[in-house]
Amino acid sequence: MKKIFLLFLGVCLCFFGCDVSEDNERDQILQVLKDQEKSWSNHDLEGFMQTYWESDSLQFYGARGLTLGWEKTLEGYQKRYPTKDETGTLKFTIDAITKIEKEAYYVMGQYHLTRKVGDANGVFLIILKKIKGEWKIVADMSC
Repeated sequence: MKKIFLLFLGVCLCFFGCDVSEDNERDQILQVLKDQEKSWSNHDLEGFMQTYWESDSLQFYGARGLTLGWEKTLEGYQKRYPTKDETGTLKFTIDAITKIEKEAYYVMGQYHLTRKVGDANGVFLIILKKIKGEWKIVADMSC
């Protein structure tokens, strides 16, 4: 009886273990986005950028076209959002978190900025990969 129970338990873990793992990965990605909301809302743009892949290969695509590299992306944010009045308070609405391949997901959603200089809203699509044990945004398209 004990052997049958252990066999049953093993089969259940095989069938449901993948879902638990993906759920865990999605939870980790949601935490990355919560960290972004907090940093942005505190006008901590460097903290916000810690969720991005610190590489010259980072890709950011927005209204001003394609920006390559972590430093240039940070500089763009600093130029467009120089004070707390411009950054305001960030809130995301997540519409989809989809696995692309092992340790890679895309996230589609909406951003909502509540600001003294006027609210701003838009949509985004980001690609995250697990790099050195951490989820990092490797590509971002926001408009």
